[in-house]
Amino acid sequence: MAPTDETAQTASPPSAPSAHTPQSQLGRMPRWLPRALVLALALYACFQLGSWAFHQLIGLLVNILIAFFLALAVEPVVSRMAARGMRRGLATFLVFLGVFITGAGFVVLLGSMLAGQIIEMIEEFPRYIDSVIKWINLTFHTDLSRVEIQESVLRSDWLRKYVESSAGGVLDVSATVLGGLFKLLTIGLFSFYFAADGPRLRRAVCSVLPPAKQTEVLRAWEIAVNKTGGYLYSRGLMALVSGVAHYVLLVILGVPYAPALAVWVGVVSQFIPTIGTYLAGALPMLIAFTVNPLYALYVLAFVVIYQQFENYVLQPKLTSKTVDIHPAVAFGSVVAGTALLGAVGALIAIPAVATLQAFLGAYVKRYAVTDDPRVHGHRRGHGGQVLARVRWALRRRTEQAPPPGEDDV
Repeated sequence: MAPTDETAQTASPPSAPSAHTPQSQLGRMPRWLPRALVLALALYACFQLGSWAFHQLIGLLVNILIAFFLALAVEPVVSRMAARGMRRGLATFLVFLGVFITGAGFVVLLGSMLAGQIIEMIEEFPRYIDSVIKWINLTFHTDLSRVEIQESVLRSDWLRKYVESSAGGVLDVSATVLGGLFKLLTIGLFSFYFAADGPRLRRAVCSVLPPAKQTEVLRAWEIAVNKTGGYLYSRGLMALVSGVAHYVLLVILGVPYAPALAVWVGVVSQFIPTIGTYLAGALPMLIAFTVNPLYALYVLAFVVIYQQFENYVLQPKLTSKTVDIHPAVAFGSVVAGTALLGAVGALIAIPAVATLQAFLGAYVKRYAVTDDPRVHGHRRGHGGQVLARVRWALRRRTEQAPPPGEDDV
């Protein structure tokens, strides 16, 4: 039986486009393709614009971040003063005024010490030059004089080039100083508003969140306040201990300006993480060198020994009660913060990581740890194994013994 036309048409494979198909339909662009191209170009332009704006505002964002952590640090004091009936704005102003007076006093004290020491070193510089020239003449049998050396230095080309480059760099130094003052003013202004309007800021954030999220945000905010305040509290205690220890050493050695140098070491060593102790110890070493070169070695040895004492004894005891973060985690957070934001990141890395760790700790489910020597870090000794076997034998013998009165039946 021959198949019908309908069966043959159904079974036949799809044929190629007919020669009578219009050429315009074969090369027509899909309708969705222009819209997709326009959307992709728009998204790329928005990404480029956002990236450009972010790079332009990165300095302002970093200043706001510093101001936020500074406001968190003074939040407990401001809240305590406000709870006693003082207006929150006035309390914030008094706290910042105290911080400003303390910082200005430290800078003035240190500046006067450095100015006096620099003047003294300049006055004693010819004597140092004469002693060096005398040692060179006696050692190498030369006939040098300070006058000839001064004339050769003054007539040298490198000194003229150095003076010209220094004169051209005065404007750069002035611009850097003005930029630093503007950054300090920006940070102070934002931190004042964050601390004074803390409740209003929290209300504004919570007003756009559901009630369950509001509780979490307020809890995270409270943890951040506690951890930041605890971090600064622990750093302040360590700065006090470091300053007192270095003050005793400098007094014993007879180094001038011992109080100012002790304050310098205490502040710089604690609020510049990782390398702060060595950076702070450079200035006392320089001053001690002017008294006796051997004293500079004494100061260096004391700085190294005290750094080990602080890292392994003092800091773990203080941070375990205030920040509660492992020293290895603290060091890693400082390295990561430095890589991301430089010195600012190193300063705020520890309180930020401590806040994140405390906040996430409430959402991690914990279980009882099994009694395994691989977990607790020790193994039972031979005496413990013998005692365990004796207990097991006594328990088995007790289980196999007949009940009382069974032999009398």
